[in-house]
Amino acid sequence: MENFDAIIIGSGQAGTPLAKKLAGEGRQVALIESENIGGTCINNGCTPTKTLVGTAKVIAQAQKAAKYGVRHTKAYPDYQLVHQNMTEVVHAFRQGQVTSINSSPNITTFYGKGQLSGDNQVDIRLKDHEIKTITAPLIFINTGARPYIPQIDGLDSTKFYTSRTLLSITQLPEHLIIIGGGYISLEFSQIFRRLGSQVTIIEKSAYLLSKEDEDVSIAVQHFLEEEGITIITKAEIQRVRTNSKNETEVTILKENVPVGLCGSHLLIATGRTPNTEDLQLEKAGVETDQKGYIAVNNHLRTTNKAIYALGDVKGGPAFTHVSYYDYILISNHLSGNAIDPVQSDLIPYCIFTDPELGRIGLSEKQAERKGVDYSVARLNASSIARAIETDETKGFIKVLIDNKTKKIIGVTALCAGGGELMSLLQIAIQGSLTYEQLRDTMFAHPTYAEAINNLFNAAHIQNRHAHAPAKR
Repeated sequence: MENFDAIIIGSGQAGTPLAKKLAGEGRQVALIESENIGGTCINNGCTPTKTLVGTAKVIAQAQKAAKYGVRHTKAYPDYQLVHQNMTEVVHAFRQGQVTSINSSPNITTFYGKGQLSGDNQVDIRLKDHEIKTITAPLIFINTGARPYIPQIDGLDSTKFYTSRTLLSITQLPEHLIIIGGGYISLEFSQIFRRLGSQVTIIEKSAYLLSKEDEDVSIAVQHFLEEEGITIITKAEIQRVRTNSKNETEVTILKENVPVGLCGSHLLIATGRTPNTEDLQLEKAGVETDQKGYIAVNNHLRTTNKAIYALGDVKGGPAFTHVSYYDYILISNHLSGNAIDPVQSDLIPYCIFTDPELGRIGLSEKQAERKGVDYSVARLNASSIARAIETDETKGFIKVLIDNKTKKIIGVTALCAGGGELMSLLQIAIQGSLTYEQLRDTMFAHPTYAEAINNLFNAAHIQNRHAHAPAKR
């Protein structure tokens, strides 16, 4: 039995920096990884998908080149080269982390599946099937989450893809059918449509992105449909099967009428579920919620005081930056300088469609439920000088202002550079700036940022009357 100062199960965007920090302090760290260093983000999440987003945007721009005086023969992208480029970017990111980890003499990396076998003890099922037992006074779980597969009649005997396995295909789908209308669905739909696939999205709710305000959902649906993506909402999946032509056949119920769809590929994009079932949490007294997420306190400590959980495995918003912030929380806690976690409604996020959606703070739905007295500043991207000059005029910016304090309480930036604009306004929120201070700030011309001057002009602000909090 080998002893360490800390054991980290999972090398995601919280586990890897934590391992390096603890090792840098002179602690002996065991880092356990069941697959590839870097976790979901680098291997089958942000890095590959945003590489594809970038490629797809270049292709979309090239297809409009004649509009700008560039005459060319219309060519279709070589998906094998597209896939090769994505793979090379992923490998470079992953190898950078491997090299960084290997450069520390205080980190011992084990490739295998880590399972708790006591309060301070972990069994590692190594790749060669050997079981190695190690101990440490501190254990950190960073095993992440995986795609959730719903119960659908016929799915267990039908070939389907997830956000992970779809990245491994080297032939472009002829017709990609996507079940689900959330973040992952929308990014993949636009990527593959721009690469040349026919794409159909099936969503059970009335709108895509059902947690967003309706004006956001409607705008997103509109620009995706403009690109030729078929979107079916208010649809209930009845069954799936493989027909005699080796096509995937999906039967839905739309307005109580059965409708059949056929495609070459089926993507299930219906959420995620935590990787906790193989951890043997019960052997260390670590409790989970009803969905299997590990229960933690504000310092990410589990019901076992020696064990902490970081990243997606603990539930809450499943974003890479949240995982990394968990590393910051843990680092400060261990050093005796504990900080409070970010309030859930102040966690920023982006959806990398084109145009992209940047969000932080309250939506109008949330503000109304809470009975907030607020106003809305709204500016269409078609009124932004830089957007007109770069021909990226789709979307809008919408900011919620507290009528009492005049401070910003919510941001929606659905436009070119939406994530960057949202981040700029996030800093204003953290600095407690009023909308008037931002309105009167000098921004460089011509930038997207200077749209903030016009956004907060009186002509673009509408007052919303205070609402009583919605009854539960």
